[in-house]
Amino acid sequence: MDDTPAKELRRGWTTGACATAATRAALLRLWGGAFPETVTITLPKGETPTFELAHRAEGDGWAEAGIVKDAGDDPDVTHGALIIARVAPGGTGVRFAAGPGVGTVTKPGLPIAPGEPAINPVPRQMMRGQVKELAQVHDRPGDALITLSIPGGEEIAQKTWNPRLGITGGLSVLGTTGVVRPFSCAAWIASIHRGIDVARAEGLTHVAGCTGATSEKVVQALHDLPDSAMLDMGDFVGGMMKYLVRHPVERVTIGGGIGKITKLAQGAMDLHSKRAQVDFDVLADWVGDPRVRDANTALEAYEIVGQPLAQAVADRALGVIRERFGNDLAVDIVVIDRGGTIIARSGP
Repeated sequence: MDDTPAKELRRGWTTGACATAATRAALLRLWGGAFPETVTITLPKGETPTFELAHRAEGDGWAEAGIVKDAGDDPDVTHGALIIARVAPGGTGVRFAAGPGVGTVTKPGLPIAPGEPAINPVPRQMMRGQVKELAQVHDRPGDALITLSIPGGEEIAQKTWNPRLGITGGLSVLGTTGVVRPFSCAAWIASIHRGIDVARAEGLTHVAGCTGATSEKVVQALHDLPDSAMLDMGDFVGGMMKYLVRHPVERVTIGGGIGKITKLAQGAMDLHSKRAQVDFDVLADWVGDPRVRDANTALEAYEIVGQPLAQAVADRALGVIRERFGNDLAVDIVVIDRGGTIIARSGP
């Protein structure tokens, strides 16, 4: 046995935290007279990270600073991106604008109204706090136009849920705590929630959550659903269903491969391989075939028994959903094989 202690994963900082630090640095140049080498901010929970400036620029009546985002050990697609804040006089109060690489909201249902730059409420609050604090220190009116830019952000955004959520032109500036927790499930589940919010705001009555790209493609074609109806459920069927119970639509389709749906049928609400495994003894009892006990995967069990096993899995998965979440939502289950062929369906 390897007794080497597991390495503690390094946390990082959100785009919102980086934007706030960049805003502070730009304000210090605009109002204080010089760019700092580093800048320290206070996050909502009291943490005080320090950031090095990676970009400085100035012009007539404006200054901008940039921070390279460090997401720690989280596989965040925005890790290494340059978050730039430009500040300038801006009428009354604090206003925000989307520069190159920062998206614009086009659909209702998100925390920010359509037409606004995709800068979420907590980052906005943190940046307003910097304006208020430094305006008092330097005896300035607390008015500013803050324009955020992320070079290459429009390309990076194609790897995120932004296009499906109706955020066009780039990335969102996110974060509620300022801290990126490595491999956090919370960020994924929060994105599922926002997808549900957008679907409801568009008046959609049927949404679908699938475990992967293949099942998503099959289910979308099966029910002729728009992109905004497709929720990036992944392994988090429980997180999706809990939110749908509180924010319901008329119908929900759950789609996935035989392995993932078997885990659901056996009661798992998180279908990741590290957190749920198929019980082959139980699976063998369902279909009355002892050969299944020696299978290595649910797919192998399906290849042994055939369609009756897939149907048993689909029916029991639907039963688990109804038992856990009630019958107020019309739910159906779609099970596919690796080639994208539907091998079982259950529900309306």
